Amino acid sequence: MQAEQFFELLWQDYISRTPSAAKVQQVLGQGKDIINDHVAFRTFNIAPVGLEALSEHSEKMGYFANGDYHFEQKKLRAKHFEHSNPNLPKIFISELLVEEFSAELQDFVKSIVAQINPEAVKKADFLFSGAHWQLDFSRYENLLQESEYAAWLSTFGFCANHFTVNVNELHDYSTLEHVNQQLKDAGFTLNTSGGEIKGSPEVFLEQSSTMADEVEVSFSDRVAKVPSCFYEFARRYNTPEGRLYTGFVEASADKIFESTNKNS
Repeated sequence: MQAEQFFELLWQDYISRTPSAAKVQQVLGQGKDIINDHVAFRTFNIAPVGLEALSEHSEKMGYFANGDYHFEQKKLRAKHFEHSNPNLPKIFISELLVEEFSAELQDFVKSIVAQINPEAVKKADFLFSGAHWQLDFSRYENLLQESEYAAWLSTFGFCANHFTVNVNELHDYSTLEHVNQQLKDAGFTLNTSGGEIKGSPEVFLEQSSTMADEVEVSFSDRVAKVPSCFYEFARRYNTPEGRLYTGFVEASADKIFESTNKNS
């Protein structure tokens, strides 16, 4: 699958569980095209769906790895991938270090991953194929006690966790503060963990995000509203070498993960 087709199909899947995304584009784009900085995916570090296996899809589209990240508190590992065409979004893939959790969580994750056909993982559409298992709401609530990431991934499966607006390419916005204010004026709730803006020009990257939409999910035993996906906003700065920074800042990304936490 060509990258352009992949992102178009991924976007359609993303907006199906992120109804606010179209409004974000309307508010910030005002009819002009929105350029995306990156898209992000979540997975477990268990075969056949570990980070390296999923990254093969990126590599087939001409992407190359260009950054490794570790999140000790959330027990995650991640990589980001870039394309020689700078107009294509970067891809950020993280994986849960399942062995660092309770035996109960480990057994459950192994049981749902075992339901995935390894051949399905190789297909071009796997990254927006959703959940390959059934989940009951009480299990979702139990997972939340240990890992919001595990609960979210067990609910939605394989899909874009978020898209990210490239603020550098926005018309009429020179600062992330301006973007954030426009979103708040339009009624959006922003992720304030670590501050509305994570990062700074000193680390060459500023990020903010909406809190995830809440959507109805049909669990095996009931229908319930839970946080789904969100929209992120990234403003990048030049490094001392005069090149635009293309990586990610672990301390900032750690807080961005919390955009799928349930609003209190």
